[in-house]
Amino acid sequence: MGSVKSKDMSTTQIQQGKKFTLEEVVEFIDLIAEKLNSAIDKVDDVNHKTHVLSVNASIEAARAGTYGRPFGIVATNMSELSEETSKITDNMRKDTKEIINVGNMIKTQSKEFRGNRLTDLALVNIDLIDRNLYERTADVRWWATDSNVIDALTKKNQDACDVASKRLGVILQAYTVYYDLVIADVSGNIVSNGNPEKFPSRGLNVSDSRWFVSAMNTKNSGQFGFESVHRSSLVSNNLCLIYSAAVRENGDPKGQIIGVLGVIFKWESLAQTVIVHTPISEDEKKNTRICIVDDSGLILADSDGKMLRDSLDFDQKTSLLSEKKNHIFIEYCGLNCCIAHALSPGFEGYSTGWHSIIIQKLGTAKKAKLVK
Repeated sequence: MGSVKSKDMSTTQIQQGKKFTLEEVVEFIDLIAEKLNSAIDKVDDVNHKTHVLSVNASIEAARAGTYGRPFGIVATNMSELSEETSKITDNMRKDTKEIINVGNMIKTQSKEFRGNRLTDLALVNIDLIDRNLYERTADVRWWATDSNVIDALTKKNQDACDVASKRLGVILQAYTVYYDLVIADVSGNIVSNGNPEKFPSRGLNVSDSRWFVSAMNTKNSGQFGFESVHRSSLVSNNLCLIYSAAVRENGDPKGQIIGVLGVIFKWESLAQTVIVHTPISEDEKKNTRICIVDDSGLILADSDGKMLRDSLDFDQKTSLLSEKKNHIFIEYCGLNCCIAHALSPGFEGYSTGWHSIIIQKLGTAKKAKLVK
């Protein structure tokens, strides 16, 4: 910003009809103001010398008496011209200040526009995720009442488990957003799954898993269990979310729990798709990091691909995440950045409680990478 090279490039780009951002317009206004002030300073310098020269000419004309009278007339004219020039440069300085004020106003408005736009984009991202994941809660509660699932946990024989596996396989063919569907008994032993060829999880124990424990603690069929983004050994260590529901005796909404159905969701397929398709230009993408984080700042989805391997931490993080929707301009990782935020708004009573973050570089405060 402000180097000779960048100024030359700005002029060339204008001549080529390039479209400019508001920030680039402000930069060019600053450049114009700088050049005007430089030109005015030069005029003032010449005018000062002219004024000194006219004073000296007047003195010499007075000493010469009658013979110096013509020089006195010239000196007077030079003095009047100098005064007129001073008035002109004063007015030019005022006009230049007005140009600078306009630039500052545009700068303020452009920052606010950028912040609001990125915040709106962040909100759209987390809203899309909330809406999609709400469907997962409906899926698991519905399928937990399937008679084949109930039979596998009630009859407890190989045939019933095989039938349930085929039924779950049919569901997987229709709902490609899942890696697998698994049925566990009350002890946490997986008795059947829908994709045994790819994920041979039957016989594994999941009694310590959050999704299993949370489902076992539900009071009725309207509730569900959940485990946040993690890498699961049930699906070859892929990143996933697991939604779960208690399977109840005879499908009774308040019946005794006889096991748990878990649906293993392909997290990256949703989250990374949302992030990749965030509607910003290719030029912006080079300077932008788009994330989904939990309350601690742990990255759950990331345009830099550092899911579960990185956490966001910056000044004012606590206050930023405490609000529903906002943005700040701070130095982050050595760069002047706009950090936009939107809290999960929820959908139909369901909310992930996560945060959508967009970090966009505005300029370099010092040489450093945007990522942590």
